Amino acid sequence: MATRYFESEWEDKAYPIDTEANVNPVASAQTHPGEIVREDDVAARNPIFRKFGALFDNGVEARGIERVPEEERDGKHTIGLLLFWWSVNMVVSTVPIGLLAQAYYTLTFRSAVAAIVTFTALGAACTSFIATLGPKTGLRTMVITRYSVGFVGATIFSVLNILTQLGFSVVAVILGGQTLTNVSDGKLPLEASIVLVGFLALVLCFVGYNAMHYWERYAWILLFVFYCCMWGLAGKRGFEMGTQHAAQATGKEYAGDFLSFGGIVFSSASGWAPVAADFNCRLPSNIKAWKVFVLTWFGLMVPLLFVEILSAALMTVPDYAAAFEEGDAGGVLSEVFAPWKGGGKFILVVFAFSIISNCIPNTYSAALSFQTLLPVFEKVPRALWTVVVFVIYTVAAVAGREHFSEILSNFLAILGYWVAFFVIVVLEEHYIFRYWFHRQGDNASGPARGYDLSVYDKPRQLPIGTAGIFACCCGTGAAVVGMAQVWYIGPVGRLFGEYGGDLGFEMSAIVTAIVYPPLRYLEYRIFRR
Repeated sequence: MATRYFESEWEDKAYPIDTEANVNPVASAQTHPGEIVREDDVAARNPIFRKFGALFDNGVEARGIERVPEEERDGKHTIGLLLFWWSVNMVVSTVPIGLLAQAYYTLTFRSAVAAIVTFTALGAACTSFIATLGPKTGLRTMVITRYSVGFVGATIFSVLNILTQLGFSVVAVILGGQTLTNVSDGKLPLEASIVLVGFLALVLCFVGYNAMHYWERYAWILLFVFYCCMWGLAGKRGFEMGTQHAAQATGKEYAGDFLSFGGIVFSSASGWAPVAADFNCRLPSNIKAWKVFVLTWFGLMVPLLFVEILSAALMTVPDYAAAFEEGDAGGVLSEVFAPWKGGGKFILVVFAFSIISNCIPNTYSAALSFQTLLPVFEKVPRALWTVVVFVIYTVAAVAGREHFSEILSNFLAILGYWVAFFVIVVLEEHYIFRYWFHRQGDNASGPARGYDLSVYDKPRQLPIGTAGIFACCCGTGAAVVGMAQVWYIGPVGRLFGEYGGDLGFEMSAIVTAIVYPPLRYLEYRIFRR
């Protein structure tokens, strides 16, 4: 039996790969050789794929949602568990989140920081857990959900994920476009700026996995330097940390503001959970789960805390607060770098194009979710789906370009509702029904314990999904009861005063966590799937 070895960055030993079975021995119990789909097989799947043959031969990723076999995995992008997320979140579209604390929720700087730290830590933990499943299974995030909510439920999640990633992209390219337009003093129309920023992100997504990782490994460095410059410029203007104390609400109203802002912060970190496994499914299956979790968690925490706390501090500078009222987040950035004149405009251009780093995971994962919707969609290459995604979010961004802050606050708050029940269902399925109680011969061991990875695309061998779908519906109902939005405040949310307090994601998670286990156990006893 022939054996070769691969070395994993961050690992101090080599792992054997059984090239006859084409799997790692520790994962051989879950994988059947007849089910393996190699990259070359994907590239020659049908006439549509074969027309892209020259592109695939020159580095464009052919693989879509097909499971990545062990022989095509390595550890060269392990560092991406940290630096990938640094670049994705250390972008200009993270800045407005901190601005909202005082502009929309009357929180002082101290209260804003407390909310940012608490809810970012919780949201990052959700994303980090999902990230651990990528190397274990070799599957994309939305395909992994088939083991919790079945084929139909995964299709529903894919629709939600497509809408989520499109929403993130809309917010990102609007802000990037605003920044470019401000730099040009209006000479470059906002519509053109939006298209330009989005198109540059498309190029990397079109190429695929490796190109994105190489870009994200280094993109954060220059941005970090510029954010440090922002601290210095703001300090020179003068922070006035007490400016918001008189306006901050008290009692139940304060709790409501804190929870509502916290929901937005939670969503900014947990919003990556539905895509987290997409960017590490090519890592070896025996990489330690704790290492994946810790690196991903810090990859999210460091940039999100750094940028959001900075932007909250900017609102304590009176000149910047006035600039926000006149020109939104783009106006604040322009005011910060105004003293540097031409140099400041150059930095703003760099910030505008930093949006590329943020749009990359959105576009890439939305394309994969399109493939997950229906089997027929798999016949269209992933690269083509990225073009479709780009067209959709660009058109939407141009249409909503004048309502950036409203889009951001409403979109991020609602996003947390479905991410909460999605994470809970996958987590309980993994730790209760796969890890502890699943006892089906060979499927009870290995890094993907309890998962028969050969049936990821076989609806009749996956769970029925009724338990998961019903539990998520219950979570949705609970979110509606606890939500507090401009257009609707639920009965629980209304307990926090006139403007309410958003408990949507908390209610969604709690109810789903209670409902899912007994229903899933009953489903398993009946259908044995």
